[in-house]
Amino acid sequence: MIRGAGLLLVAALLAGCSGGTTSEPPAASPTPSPISPAPSPTAPPSDPGPAYSDWELGVHVLPRTPDGYGEIRPTPKPLRVRRFPTKDLLPPPADGEFHASVGPVTDAIRQRMGETWSPACPVALADLAYVNVSFRGFDGKAHTGELVLAAKVADDVVSVFRALFAAGYPIEEMRLPTTADLDAPPTGDGNDTAALVCRAARGQTSWSAHAYGLAIDVNPFLNPYHKGDVVLPERASAYLDRSRTQPGIIHAGDLVVREFARIGWTWGGSWSSLKDYQHFSATGR
Repeated sequence: MIRGAGLLLVAALLAGCSGGTTSEPPAASPTPSPISPAPSPTAPPSDPGPAYSDWELGVHVLPRTPDGYGEIRPTPKPLRVRRFPTKDLLPPPADGEFHASVGPVTDAIRQRMGETWSPACPVALADLAYVNVSFRGFDGKAHTGELVLAAKVADDVVSVFRALFAAGYPIEEMRLPTTADLDAPPTGDGNDTAALVCRAARGQTSWSAHAYGLAIDVNPFLNPYHKGDVVLPERASAYLDRSRTQPGIIHAGDLVVREFARIGWTWGGSWSSLKDYQHFSATGR
């Protein structure tokens, strides 16, 4: 808040005295020195808001490796402390409070999902739910996210995100994956919190828990997948250092882990054969 300061005006007192009778004229009053106005206090600089990363997301394409992923690269300096404002694809909660809704996958939602689901997938559309939940962005604001989940777990998952919102746990984005995401060249810098994608488990031929709508990846760039030389997202290697404590990173015993454990889900960060720090699953895989 900028405070205005009034100008303080000072009156000079003329000191004159006569000592008895004298023929000399009284001494001339000294000319007062000019008074400079009191300086106004300097206004504090306006709040510039949080500092954001200046990396251009989804632009810097990586060469593909024989396994189909992008080439693993060191984390660029602007992403070593990653912070981006959330772009609202859905109207944010007007009151800034937590809100949620659970409903069917409508024709319009199905069209948006594109090839992330097909009749060949192991779960029918009728057994899936379209879920909206409020989440807190890295900009500190409340936003509206969307997930497609197995209908039988939707209410439990809503309760988890209600607790994360209340605790101020930040999420960068939460939107439906689409065909465009499946077809995009690898850039290794994505950070979408998402659930259903009908695909095989990494390095396997069996269905992933994501194909059933029974898994969620949370802030995947900050909480990467790691097995051998593979890091996914491909530019997230700096976040294999789990001594980092910046907001959004998930550690054993954190609220995120405890809340998913409360509904019976397990965390890929506790696995021994590989680490999938972003991954929470109702199936244990």
